[in-house]
Amino acid sequence: MTKAASVQFAAPMLFRVIRVHDWPTYEGWIWLDGYELNSAGDAVERRSIFVQVSGLRAVGKAPDPRARNGRQPGVVSGTISRGVRTNR
Repeated sequence: MTKAASVQFAAPMLFRVIRVHDWPTYEGWIWLDGYELNSAGDAVERRSIFVQVSGLRAVGKAPDPRARNGRQPGVVSGTISRGVRTNR
């Protein structure tokens, strides 16, 4: 987000959109819900912002959070020890 989207963004901000509201607004303006991102791409604050559509610019797709920690769902790494169960 920059001043092109709204004067409230004097300092540019990365923003991950999670919802576009269908609330009635002025022509060319919208309400967005999402997360302010830090330079590493981590969400630091959830926000609702009012912006001009013409001032928005996409900077790319969000990274896959599974790629960050190297884990994939349903994939087990290492060995799993199977303990011996006894009934007493």
